[in-house]
Amino acid sequence: ESHNKNSSFYQLSSFLDYWSQNRLQYLHKNAPSTEQQELFTQKLQQCCMLFDFLDSVTDLKSKEIKRATLNELVDYVSTNRGVLVEPAYPEITNMICTNIFRILPPSENPDFDPEEDEPTLEAAWPHIQLVYEFLLRFLENPDFQPSIAKRYIDQKFVLQLLELFDSEDPRERDFLKTILHRIYGKFLGLRAFIRKQINNIFLRFIYETEHFNGVAELLEILGSIINGFALPLKAEHKQFLMKVLIPLHTAKGLALFHAQLAYCVVQFLEKDPTLTEPVIRGLLKFWPKTCSQKEVMFLGEIEEILDVIEPTQFKKIQEPLFKQISKCVTNPHFQVAERALYFWNNEYILSLIEENIDKILPIMFGSLYRISKEHWNPTIVALVYNVLKTLMEMNCTLFDELTSSYKADRQRKRKKTSIISSMADDVSACNNGLRMKKCMITI
Repeated sequence: ESHNKNSSFYQLSSFLDYWSQNRLQYLHKNAPSTEQQELFTQKLQQCCMLFDFLDSVTDLKSKEIKRATLNELVDYVSTNRGVLVEPAYPEITNMICTNIFRILPPSENPDFDPEEDEPTLEAAWPHIQLVYEFLLRFLENPDFQPSIAKRYIDQKFVLQLLELFDSEDPRERDFLKTILHRIYGKFLGLRAFIRKQINNIFLRFIYETEHFNGVAELLEILGSIINGFALPLKAEHKQFLMKVLIPLHTAKGLALFHAQLAYCVVQFLEKDPTLTEPVIRGLLKFWPKTCSQKEVMFLGEIEEILDVIEPTQFKKIQEPLFKQISKCVTNPHFQVAERALYFWNNEYILSLIEENIDKILPIMFGSLYRISKEHWNPTIVALVYNVLKTLMEMNCTLFDELTSSYKADRQRKRKKTSIISSMADDVSACNNGLRMKKCMITI
């Protein structure tokens, strides 16, 4: 039964000195079980032969043999125990490195915009996908021994793996994300190095290249890593938050990775609530000035932060925060105004506002009252009326005082404008009179 179970491993071909041939050769069928390890090694070596997938007509048979052999290897490592003996590790990692580590080609479109354009897919994906699948099964095999593998899966291996995150092919980046996460989990000695290199990639992305395809995937890995940080947080982790993650909000391609970035930020704040004030002040510092889409994203992230904020931390940032929200409410772009007004649909945020109504209402009142009369969009006007009604119910006395004060102030301004206008008319008339008098004297 055991022999039958493993027989599929020998379905394709026997290794025949392939490096002296132009193409892969078939292997013998049903090799004896005593030859399993030797055949495993031979198949790994066989799969080190690379093919040009940009040429769609040559080596078709050999390409198919390699694809089938890779499938065998994936199945063999997945379904058999005792195959990961020590001599197999260098052969396995050599096959993996030979196939996946390569210089990524420049984008076919020099003006490639990941938000608008279709990515260039990896031509050799029929083989590379199976190599990634094999690497994943290798790392997840119950017999996998990091103490042996660390000789081959080292800092150089990790660096080359991280470079591949710049691949345009989202299928490749998805595999890389899972694989790097597994490596981080199994190789304790590589953890600090992995974090440091991701830190470096992000800093280059922010301040130099402004382009890296795998930011979202790396942030997704970081979300899990941050979740596992021990308390109290180390200074290096706090520095990463403030010096890397917050400045990442300035990137022009923010929409591609904002969800993952916001998740990382919130993870930090759930770990250490005292970071809330510097984080919100950092976001306010980098608040978008001209991009409405970014502003909507920032507002969404602020709401996520407010969902987990502690009342004591809220008091520290309520004034600068609501001054910004007040500006957003008056934004002529209706999506920005609408997103800011949606804060009043959040029960927890409402409770924080009510608790601090004496500070927040004076900040918000003028903007809300003005756009209730002036905004061009009827949906926004309706939302503003609801917000004003909610605020009035929280503190009717203060609301009435602010209403009276606002109306009196408006009246004073109108009167002042009228006086200035009248004075301007008088000056104009006087100037006209002087000109006429001068004209008569000249005559």
